[in-house]
Amino acid sequence: MKLLKNLLKSPMFVIGMSLFLVTILIAIFGPLFYAINTDRVGVPYDMPNAQFWLGLDNYGRDYVSLLIRGLGSSLYVGVIAGVIATTIGTLIGLYGGFKGGLADDILSVLTNLFVVIPQFVILILISTTFEKRSLALVAMIIGFTAWTWSARGVRAQAAALKSKDHISLARLNGDNTLKVLVVHILPYILSYVFMVFILQVSSGILSEAAISMIGLGPTGDNAISLGVILNDANRYGGLSDKNWHAFIPATCVISALVFALYLINTSMEGVFNPRLRK
Repeated sequence: MKLLKNLLKSPMFVIGMSLFLVTILIAIFGPLFYAINTDRVGVPYDMPNAQFWLGLDNYGRDYVSLLIRGLGSSLYVGVIAGVIATTIGTLIGLYGGFKGGLADDILSVLTNLFVVIPQFVILILISTTFEKRSLALVAMIIGFTAWTWSARGVRAQAAALKSKDHISLARLNGDNTLKVLVVHILPYILSYVFMVFILQVSSGILSEAAISMIGLGPTGDNAISLGVILNDANRYGGLSDKNWHAFIPATCVISALVFALYLINTSMEGVFNPRLRK
């Protein structure tokens, strides 16, 4: 409760959390207040009007409907990718940092192999092997390729904690490695892991938008995400024809999401990190 009160005193946290909650509420309750219709309803690239607030896309579909559906899809991909990447990175980093020795060397080599090759390149290579890609598959691909920096950060935290007195006492009492990791180390770095998760969600949203922009995002008639909206705008001349409503709204939504998560993470770091508090 004390940490929560400190967070609520941070303007960055309040602004970031408010903005993020607004996007979530729009994704969840938007269809209740706005008639979602992603079928063709008019002339392609028709400008905004009283009936269609943001105009129509290249297929003649309502942009507001697409944005609400796309926002929910991008959040879904970001959260799933964040959970996968954070879980893998935490497990590898915890075990490697605590055990040290040969186990740590092997896990470090594995992590470095993924670090050497840029994640975006791996994303492209893996995505091209699938002809059909659902939102869940795209999220898993992103999650399984984005865990490396999480593992390195958690490893450093675990390695610093393993020499603490309470860890030595637990080992003297006969606690096995699993119990030491879960009971005596993980709670101490839980705030750091949560901040990693927030950054992974943000990274997942941006990664989905990036691979969708080059045509490797979700496929299928119902595959609508913010990245797919931008890809359609690029493919069908929305950018070259200066149809601002084809790309500006989706770009603003992505920017707002990532900015909100950045504010939340920065404010949490200021509260959880004693050095920054000083």
